[in-house]
Amino acid sequence: MRMTDQRRVIAQVLSDATDHPDAEELYARASAVDPNISLATVYRTVRLFADAGIIETHDFRDGRARYEPADDDHHDHLIDVTTGKVIEFVDDEIEALQHRIAEKLGYELVDHRMELYGKPKP
Repeated sequence: MRMTDQRRVIAQVLSDATDHPDAEELYARASAVDPNISLATVYRTVRLFADAGIIETHDFRDGRARYEPADDDHHDHLIDVTTGKVIEFVDDEIEALQHRIAEKLGYELVDHRMELYGKPKP
């Protein structure tokens, strides 16, 4: 993949993100760095990055695709349905349980994705 200046800016914005931005949020952040970046460029770039395995695309049931860098550090997500905030977490008990369930059903677990949806307790 040819790494243009605009793709480099988008990659840096994704790398710096502490949240899970959608394309419009990425566009706002990237265009603040390079005003010549268009929304169409952001959409093309995230599709290209996703196809190349550089980023992961998530659908957190809010009607927009969200993105985060793909890495080897596995984590799951808790999505606050009132605010849309995404909280990353790792729980060793849940990981072990998923492996035991797969094994019990005659499978070797090779990958999984868990998303929990909740709202703050009153």
